[in-house]
Amino acid sequence: MTQVLIGITVNGKEHLLTEEMTVRELLDYLKLPDKGIALAVDRAVFPKSRWSEQVRKGWEIEVLTAVQGG
Repeated sequence: MTQVLIGITVNGKEHLLTEEMTVRELLDYLKLPDKGIALAVDRAVFPKSRWSEQVRKGWEIEVLTAVQGG
């Protein structure tokens, strides 16, 4: 069985995934929270309602957190 490699970028860091996974699984794999964050994929907002979708090769993902300040 041939292993499929999926190259993606998360917050400017390249990752090579050795298995298909959903966006939610990716967050867990990278030990990122799934609450209090927003995602952008290829510079477009990626709503939480789509986090069950498979990560696609070449995606550029940005994980954004809310920062409180004044």
